[in-house]
Amino acid sequence: MLDEISRRRTFAIIAHPDAGKTTLTEKLLLFGGAIQMAGAVKARGEQRRARSDWMKVERERGISVTASVMTFEYENRCFNLLDTPGHEDFSEDTYRTLTAVDSAVMVIDGAKGIETQTRKLFEVCRLRDVPIITFVNKMDREARDPFDLMSEIEDGLQIHVTPGSWPIGMGRDFLGCYDLINDRLVLMDRTLGDVASEGLECKGLDDPRLDQLLPAHAAAKLREDVEMARGLMPPFDLETYRAGHMTPVFFGSAINNFGVQELLHGLAAYAPPPRPQPADGRLVDPTEEKVSGFVFKVQANMDPNHRDRIAFFRLCSGHFRRGVKLKHSRSGKSLAVNNAVLFMARDRELAEDAWPGDIIGIPNHGSLRIGDTLVEGNEELRYTGVPSFAPEMLQRVRLDDPMRVKHLRKALEHFAEEGASQVFKPLSGADWVVGVVGQLQFEVLAARIEAEYSLSARFEGAGVDAARWIECDDPVVLKTFIDSNRSALAEDHDGALVFLARNAWHLNRTQEDFPALRFLKTREQNRKVETTAA
Repeated sequence: MLDEISRRRTFAIIAHPDAGKTTLTEKLLLFGGAIQMAGAVKARGEQRRARSDWMKVERERGISVTASVMTFEYENRCFNLLDTPGHEDFSEDTYRTLTAVDSAVMVIDGAKGIETQTRKLFEVCRLRDVPIITFVNKMDREARDPFDLMSEIEDGLQIHVTPGSWPIGMGRDFLGCYDLINDRLVLMDRTLGDVASEGLECKGLDDPRLDQLLPAHAAAKLREDVEMARGLMPPFDLETYRAGHMTPVFFGSAINNFGVQELLHGLAAYAPPPRPQPADGRLVDPTEEKVSGFVFKVQANMDPNHRDRIAFFRLCSGHFRRGVKLKHSRSGKSLAVNNAVLFMARDRELAEDAWPGDIIGIPNHGSLRIGDTLVEGNEELRYTGVPSFAPEMLQRVRLDDPMRVKHLRKALEHFAEEGASQVFKPLSGADWVVGVVGQLQFEVLAARIEAEYSLSARFEGAGVDAARWIECDDPVVLKTFIDSNRSALAEDHDGALVFLARNAWHLNRTQEDFPALRFLKTREQNRKVETTAA
């Protein structure tokens, strides 16, 4: 068990949109032997068979809108790669995915440096002390000076930086990278974009082959830059990195394979194996014998022909075996997991067994929800820290064909269960209110409703500015609040009571009128809920 745990590396890739995250994902899969060919994001047919962007709307728009999981092996390590949406409108899915990883790769555009979404996702990782390796991408284009980029990362994110590799030139003059950790030069052919290549090597900066492989000015500048980098920046320290206080920085060009293998070597050698996970009252160590874990994502319609729902389950402890009986902590019921799957983006294979750190998919029909804990035995265990955030935009949804309202309700409930949106059923009125983080989510939801459920729907203004979950310890006060505010109340898909405020004044005034109530912007996903509105 210790051997299997130590082999696991479960990590996410985080980035601002267009930093090259999906391309890097494909190249990591290429070097890991999971695919034979890596194509551009817009490529067709077999070139994109194992892509991380598997949804139709992702292929049409060229963006990632949902997290996906890919498992592959490299250098006797088993990697579980979680590709997250880069667009800020899908940040909630990304935040929850980051609760299921042990480390992260932060991708930065070499010309743009640290961007808004990069900074937000970095802060989420910092809250959980997630170790981060940085990959500065697109060095084959005109980019900023490497020293300026390193300084921006250190000052802007308040984290120690150390170079893991160093670029040789940039733009048209970009020749490759020097691996500082292993003290070797790696040059790669630009024409080998679809083929994994080991490249050329020489040992150390003083190796005479360096002057044969590089132009004289490039070799001289490389020696000067590396000497300066080693003098100005601290050497790599494994303990400091795993504590989340240092990030090794690798430079490269994912689309041309430059630097990707050095990054993968760094992940294999330094990224932490599965870490203890926080639960109510204690930390759960991965070496514990009993199987346990939590659901961090639910995806509807990965196979549109079967209307399936897959719960993405992070295994935190124990040796999972096909058919094992696990207790569903929220309901107290027991279920035998006979058909769990391992992921290769959209492709799957039956999981006969799995180990801590692995991500498995459990097909279900709505019984498993985001934040749910499954545990072997009778322990009252509940993993914590899987959040649900109050939406920032709310609209009503209307059908072109009102006779199909039951089908719409089913679609909205599916999307709410997978965390793609918040869905609220007003206590007074028939129209559902849908809440999201950003406007693009409404467009994606409309496209998915049409593609996956054959329904034509549109979103309209709801006259609602904010949504807050309501909690109260005094049932008398709660009943008074419900009776006097019924027109502004709704239930979410879990049956939790929600206050829908018309504007900021309405929210503030209601909070002043009912100081005993708690108006929550964030809610734990797996909390037990009793329907209070009845």
